[in-house]
Amino acid sequence: MTAPDPTREAEAARGADRALRAAARHSGGRLAAAAVCSVAAACAALAEPAVLGHTLDLLLRQDPGGARWTAWCAAVIAAEVLLDAVTARLTGGVDARSTAWLRRLGLGRLLRAAPHHAARHSPGELSARLTAQATTAGAVPAAVVGAAVALLAPLGGLVALVLVDVWTALAFLAGLPLLVLLLRAFARDSGASVGRYQEVQLAMAGRLVEALAGARTIAAAGTAEREQARVLRRLPELGAEGRETWRIYGTTMARTGALMPLLLYVVLGVGGVRLAEGALGVGGLLAAVRYAGLAAGVGAVTGRLAAVVRGRAAARRTAALFKLPELPQGVSRLPPGGPGALELRGVRVLRGGTAVLRDIDLRIPGGTTAAVVGRSGSGKTTLAAVAGRLTACDAGRVLLDGVPLDELSAGELRREVGHAFERPALFGEDVAAAIAFGSGPAPTPQSVRAAARAAGADAFVRRLPDGYDTALPDAPLSGGELQRLGLARAFCRAGRLLVLDDATSSLDTLTAREVERALTHDVRPGTRLVVAHRISSAARADLVVWLDAGRVRATGLHTELWRDPAYRAVFATGTEPADPPNTQPATARAEGTGSEPDTKPAAAPAPPAAGRPGAQRNTGSDAATSAAPARAQGTGSGLDTGPAAAAGPRTGAAPGEGPDAGASAGTGSAAAGGGGRRAPGRETAR
Repeated sequence: MTAPDPTREAEAARGADRALRAAARHSGGRLAAAAVCSVAAACAALAEPAVLGHTLDLLLRQDPGGARWTAWCAAVIAAEVLLDAVTARLTGGVDARSTAWLRRLGLGRLLRAAPHHAARHSPGELSARLTAQATTAGAVPAAVVGAAVALLAPLGGLVALVLVDVWTALAFLAGLPLLVLLLRAFARDSGASVGRYQEVQLAMAGRLVEALAGARTIAAAGTAEREQARVLRRLPELGAEGRETWRIYGTTMARTGALMPLLLYVVLGVGGVRLAEGALGVGGLLAAVRYAGLAAGVGAVTGRLAAVVRGRAAARRTAALFKLPELPQGVSRLPPGGPGALELRGVRVLRGGTAVLRDIDLRIPGGTTAAVVGRSGSGKTTLAAVAGRLTACDAGRVLLDGVPLDELSAGELRREVGHAFERPALFGEDVAAAIAFGSGPAPTPQSVRAAARAAGADAFVRRLPDGYDTALPDAPLSGGELQRLGLARAFCRAGRLLVLDDATSSLDTLTAREVERALTHDVRPGTRLVVAHRISSAARADLVVWLDAGRVRATGLHTELWRDPAYRAVFATGTEPADPPNTQPATARAEGTGSEPDTKPAAAPAPPAAGRPGAQRNTGSDAATSAAPARAQGTGSGLDTGPAAAAGPRTGAAPGEGPDAGASAGTGSAAAGGGGRRAPGRETAR
């Protein structure tokens, strides 16, 4: 186990104490009322021995005033019981309000933080921090007040004992230093043990949630026993810490439980001697014994002290969420009617001290569809997150229509910048609510259905038991259907910038093409930033942004970048370029002029084939239009039946894009000199 850092531990303790003080202020009125009732109950408890003793003396003397004092005894006892009940009720309310406040604060900070900051904690750990740990921490404000008031009765009893008889008070005080030492040792030892227990508990909760999320994978792999062992691996450690906590608590209670009766017997003995000497009456002896019992109640503070110790340890874990840095927002608005021009100036993003994006300078004109491509780990998703302000950049600025994103208000930002993800999460009571989910005015049912049609989701939604009113738990969805609903949600609230982070990866080729066509014609016009892995997506884009190791290596049309073997290798399954730089030019191979190596660079694309439109960008037609220059070189469609298709070059750049062959440059055609082999289709494998 890693040795704790004292500085970090001290800072965590201070942060937890600040959070607990804030929770106490949040419930200040109820907490004050509970404190007043508790003090009043303690005062009644302190008055009770004196009233009982005086009443006993009056009754023994057969004084007529004994009846009246008997009524006073009943009133004092009833007041104590009633005040204790009111205190318990108010304390429960304070605990609930403090817990709810801590949860709201922690959850709000978690949701306002950038996703990569929130991802520092596993889902199971977050769940434990916001549930069990927050509940334990929420009890601290009332427990502190209760512990403080609990000392009132013992201290008051000790003072009253001195007033009743000094010698009995001195007999009791003889054992008090030992009691103080016991309580001090308990607070020190139990605090450390409870902290270690909760740390192990959080780790096990995180592993459990991971296992539950991957239950199908575990079942398919047949590793249930191995995963069970992994989740429960620290159970012996948890048990050891739990036993140590209870050992400390039990030892302290046993010692104080033995010490308190012993002190009471000593007081009773000294009081008896004083009674025999005539220095103390029967009522005085009764009062002395009762006050000694109240003074001995300082041992009962151990339980309240234990609640405070546990709560402070839990508060340290809950308060860790309060330190998550919020994503700062401004108050500005975008100029009305802007086209959605996106600009990144010197953007740099660090993760764990390593630069994920390095000095990105990029301008995407409004209304443009820009595809972001690159190998795994090149920074595509981070660029998409920065462009949509899901995370902040460590250097540089991102501007939308000339306004920095960090100066926009949160409402304006989320109205004008939409996102769709590879694995969307759905929120809402039913399918319609999941599509309409978002800030701002609720879209109309017609808008919801139009967005679903654009995303290719309307047909399968109508087949659900209750159509758009089907409850989400009753709607079994495949990966592709889930993605289509995520796209529908993004389309329903599309603003001037729409960021699609691999949001069509689970769709079949035909559906993906229909969605891209609908995005052009049926969704609010604006700028599209698409994290693309398919050649077809890059081929249909107006602009391709090629990322390499966190830098923009090149930008341009897909047909222009395709000449670079390294660019073609981005879409290959291997790590090497499909066509080495010193191989035969594409034009020579397409014409079948030979297969000898050629050191010349690849020839420029041939002009568009006769009768076909040029390389227009993002016109809404299928890729047969946008990829025409590539097919003229013989790098294109597997659906073409002309010579170019039959004698196209073996690009090797698009394994896995076989079904996209008719929509992209050079993916699935037979390779001249390649034995007629076709690269295995990634999408067909899906």
